[in-house]
Amino acid sequence: MKIAVACDHGGLNLKNEIKKYLIDNGYEVTDFGTDTKDSCDYPDFALPAAEAVACGECERGIVVCSTGIGVSIVANKVPGIRCAHCHDSYCAEFTRRHNDANMLALGEKVVGSGYALKIVEIFLNTEFEGGRHKRRVDKIKDIETKYCK
Repeated sequence: MKIAVACDHGGLNLKNEIKKYLIDNGYEVTDFGTDTKDSCDYPDFALPAAEAVACGECERGIVVCSTGIGVSIVANKVPGIRCAHCHDSYCAEFTRRHNDANMLALGEKVVGSGYALKIVEIFLNTEFEGGRHKRRVDKIKDIETKYCK
């Protein structure tokens, strides 16, 4: 599975830990930056990661900033993206099972790296249940089509 990763300066340490975890576990990673602690703007990095997921270049994406909020807002502006801002394993599991989320947003200052890696593991290994949840995801897609012309 090919995973897009991106962060701003506030999420660099966690992004690097996630990237190492992914590579060590056999995932292919495309890193959209940033690569320094220099102050930068999270949309410049979260957007290309989300676009890579939306167009199918990457199967899933993980974006990180200090809180996870900014990068999740940016990612969710891209048609076809369902980015879940998670800070616990329950949310990571159920956003995959019920929402078929294709991106995960994390906050470096919100969740410790050990737990963040567990959240990533659950997010990547949980399948979408379909069924009644597919009907709901299809309604989300209809809303997106209505407003993203």
